[in-house]
Amino acid sequence: MKRTVKLSIAFAAMAVALGCASPAPAGSGGSVEAATKQPEARPPTGGGEMQKIELTSSAFEPGGEIPAAHTCQGDDLSVPLAWSGVPAGAKSLALIVDDPDAPDPQAPKMTWVHWVLYDIPPDCAGLTAGVKDLPAGTREGLNDWKRTGWGGPCPPIGRHRYFHKLYALDTVLPDLDRPTKDRLLAAMEGHVLAQGELIGTYRKR
Repeated sequence: MKRTVKLSIAFAAMAVALGCASPAPAGSGGSVEAATKQPEARPPTGGGEMQKIELTSSAFEPGGEIPAAHTCQGDDLSVPLAWSGVPAGAKSLALIVDDPDAPDPQAPKMTWVHWVLYDIPPDCAGLTAGVKDLPAGTREGLNDWKRTGWGGPCPPIGRHRYFHKLYALDTVLPDLDRPTKDRLLAAMEGHVLAQGELIGTYRKR
């Protein structure tokens, strides 16, 4: 029994060191009401019903406010994420975080991209807050500041929604050389096995 506990602790420590996090849902999990869904076409899955991944954060409830520590008014740390329900046939994961309410939720004109990751190992169960060392093999794309990495919420006006979208793919994508969100979605087309979504909100104080 003691040996089993020690092994479990060792594996957990290894996951944190690699930037992965063990699932740690914040509250009930699940998706917000359909009325808040982002009106954006999703990559085709080759037919059949889309499988669902449970995506949560220990920092905020689904539909809740993202803490200032993860925004431009704080330390701008990436949010902690945890997920479960990745299909057994998945070869990699991709993550996109974006804001469809830019610049003003009352008159949105564009979707602002905050984070793009792909080729995340399928056995990774999440990402730690402010992750510096990404899981082995993970590649980064460009956000709309034209740089890699997390760019936290920094809305100029009003309360914005931030969509965290995780995709399970049936392939490992080639090196796309820091792709934009649109280029990554094009490369993912026809390879999506399952998807999870978590929405947080933020308004500048």
